[in-house]
Amino acid sequence: MKFVDSVKIHVRSGNGGAGCTAFRREKYIPLGGPNGGDGGKGGDVFLLGDLGKNTLLDLSFQQHQHAQHGANGSGSDKHGGNGKDLHIRVPLGTVVKDIETGEIILEVVETKDYLLYPGGRGGRGNARFKTSTNRAPEYHQPGEPGHDCWVRLELKLMADVGLVGFPNAGKSTLISSVSQARPKIADYPFTTLVPQLGVVKIANLDPFVIADIPGIIAGAHDGRGLGGRFLRHIERTASLLLLLDVSGFSENPPQEEYATLIEELELFSPKLLEKSRAIALTKMDSATDNDELDELEKFLEDAGETVFRVSSVSKDGIPELLHYLGDVVKKERLLETETPPKKEEAVLPVDSIWDDFN
Repeated sequence: MKFVDSVKIHVRSGNGGAGCTAFRREKYIPLGGPNGGDGGKGGDVFLLGDLGKNTLLDLSFQQHQHAQHGANGSGSDKHGGNGKDLHIRVPLGTVVKDIETGEIILEVVETKDYLLYPGGRGGRGNARFKTSTNRAPEYHQPGEPGHDCWVRLELKLMADVGLVGFPNAGKSTLISSVSQARPKIADYPFTTLVPQLGVVKIANLDPFVIADIPGIIAGAHDGRGLGGRFLRHIERTASLLLLLDVSGFSENPPQEEYATLIEELELFSPKLLEKSRAIALTKMDSATDNDELDELEKFLEDAGETVFRVSSVSKDGIPELLHYLGDVVKKERLLETETPPKKEEAVLPVDSIWDDFN
């Protein structure tokens, strides 16, 4: 299935049905009075988090997502039916943004319905306005309009650990060696074109999800390479693992690649540097100069980093790395459960035509 992580859709909640102006007109019953019914409520638009989805592909072919309008009221006190709600299924981690301002409207992080836009309220029929001084009102309310706009959906993968590194740093090989994920592995840059997810299972710790993010290069935050498009996928991770190739075949020295990765993360979002972070020196099976490795490790530790020497081929250092990551994820999950969730507020239209009648 093609991976699509950004799509623009047109969303419309249902308009409320109009009330009705009508009067009883039965033989032998003079001045029967008003009996216009109310209009029905327009359908709401919800986003539903779906564990079975991992792409926004289907919405790229169905860009117009409209809820049903409420039906108009009619005579004999007949109320119009409510419009059918619309439930749009999206992957967990989907963010809804305003097209014009870029502001985040909603984030889908659980398998439940999230109200995006409510439908318009139905107008009241003239029977509602009968009073002791106005026995035959000749007016009714129109239905309240629904919300009608274009929004952008962006997917930020829900992963516990994000792998960050230059192309060919060994991210795909690592995730394939610690999980059942099978990304493409080759000896040329940008082998990974889309993020890959893998579930890591180790003894005495809960499973956690690791994400292989396409390679980052200098200028990624500004759109160069593939990193700019996929950097947002690591914003929700509990921890970051930076991979540095120490085989001697990388284009730049590891110290230089480390400085570039830190700079790109900060330029994209300073909050990324606040996450728990570790460094994996990869391809240790091909490393030959131990003195340079010791010097690099000291340089990184002096910078406050936790460093692991690993080889995805020989598995050296992998168990220690996974236990460290598993402990970090466990601590982050405990912090999340201790933090009270923010109260959700429904999005309501700013101006209501009902105010003119109250």
